[in-house]
Amino acid sequence: MPGPHAPLENHLIRALPAEDGARLIPRLEPIDLPLGQVLYEPGISMRHVYFPTNAIVSLLYVMEDGASAEIAVVGNEGIVGISLFMGGETTSSRAVVQSAGHAFRLKGQLLKDEFYRAGPMQRLLLRYTQALLTQMAQTAVCNRHHTLDQQLCRWLLLSLDRLTSKELVMTQELIANMLGVRREGVTEAAGNLQRAGLIAYNRGHITVIDREGLEARACECYAVVRKEFDRLLPEKIAR
Repeated sequence: MPGPHAPLENHLIRALPAEDGARLIPRLEPIDLPLGQVLYEPGISMRHVYFPTNAIVSLLYVMEDGASAEIAVVGNEGIVGISLFMGGETTSSRAVVQSAGHAFRLKGQLLKDEFYRAGPMQRLLLRYTQALLTQMAQTAVCNRHHTLDQQLCRWLLLSLDRLTSKELVMTQELIANMLGVRREGVTEAAGNLQRAGLIAYNRGHITVIDREGLEARACECYAVVRKEFDRLLPEKIAR
């Protein structure tokens, strides 16, 4: 698992003015997020929110028969548990750790107290929620209209944006579950990208060799999501 971490490695925490950060950071609890850990299940009341630093969490919609598909990914750019401050307390999705690492956990009531101050934290969280909704909508469009090769490119790029390295530890079976497709389809798509010299795949390790080539091969969905996050989440939020 990746090494030491600090709260400011999470972009939302880093974007807070110094006064707000000084009030929030002492209340954060550092935790490890091992691969596959479930942070919340559909319909279960949330008690905490999570600010990942070097982990990636997938938000999955789970069908009655157990089949699932990813609707969004959250990493060091965001927060897991938006239902807490949006007033829902529960959600219809599952949050599971896609890439092991670390996060900072905060009690839900503490986050709500901070949100209802109607200051920089509230503005930051609302902007993040808008960006996350864009990612969810674009994922739905991508899964319906674009090829599996393009979907895999989008998924790899979104994951890379949330990591400090060019390598992902991910089995094809797990990728298939995230994309809601058969494993054979992921095997073929990954093989296409590897033969094109864009990635190297070996025993669950995916290394991106040519990021520019990967972006060129992806559909417009990745660029739409990236642009919206860049637009809505500046480095600092004014008081």
